[in-house]
Amino acid sequence: MISLVLIVLTSLFFMGIVIRTKSIASGRKGPGLFQPMKDVIRLWKKGAVYSKTTSFIFQIAPSIYFASIIMAILVIPFCQHKGIISFNGDFVFFAYVLAFGKFFSIIGALDTGSSFEGMGASREALYSMLAEPAFFILMGSFALYTGHTSFHEIFVSLHFGSYISYGLGALATFVLVMIAMIENSRMPVDDPKTHLELTMVHEVMILDNSGFDLGLILYGTNLKFAMYGALIANFFTGSFTILIGILIFLAVQIIFAITVGVLESFSARFRMGNNAQFIFTLTSISILIFFGVLLIMGKFV
Repeated sequence: MISLVLIVLTSLFFMGIVIRTKSIASGRKGPGLFQPMKDVIRLWKKGAVYSKTTSFIFQIAPSIYFASIIMAILVIPFCQHKGIISFNGDFVFFAYVLAFGKFFSIIGALDTGSSFEGMGASREALYSMLAEPAFFILMGSFALYTGHTSFHEIFVSLHFGSYISYGLGALATFVLVMIAMIENSRMPVDDPKTHLELTMVHEVMILDNSGFDLGLILYGTNLKFAMYGALIANFFTGSFTILIGILIFLAVQIIFAITVGVLESFSARFRMGNNAQFIFTLTSISILIFFGVLLIMGKFV
């Protein structure tokens, strides 16, 4: 329950920190920290408009997408406390409940009958598919290292005690940050501010969404960023008390948001043909983490 509350609270200002960081990097003052959330609330007050060519799938897709993110958040633990949902192998549930929501967002885009939205949906499906092995190899490596298969037991049992283990923690943090960028269609895979449909991924998928539905999708991005930030924070809060854990959690989220802002300010979007190669590189890094775990455990002969 603590992790859910902290993630929701962090999501209120996460994108505000990202936007403020980008504004400072470009020499501008920028909007307030809560301006993105105010925009979402404004959308929630409006009604949605549906095309006559769409079916009920398009209408329910944003709600299912948002619900899948909430379900995934319920699995994430905090310090010594389990998530609201916790069981052996729950990181598999975490990945596939997000995939379930992504599936509905994709078929919702296809349901519009727009060739542009279909193009964005195909790219979204490809990128998510390529990022999936990196996550499973990463969590499988730590499951092997700790002997547990649930988020809570993995993070509680995970202790860094050597230079190799610290290196593995740094690589794992990098992989999770990149997965978060990919899953939220951010730089360098996608530019959320672009207006050219031929190079858009996520933004072109939601061109027909409006009002309350669009608000759910945009707030879902805030929650997913805070959710991955919570996973990263769990690498460092496994053995601390609640108070210290909360401070570490907030520090990690703020650093994560600033990192996202810096990456989007000083990196260019890759050419579309290079995105798949870049995403698949994360799998190679996860395999490197796997070999590092084997080295620590003395499994190499």
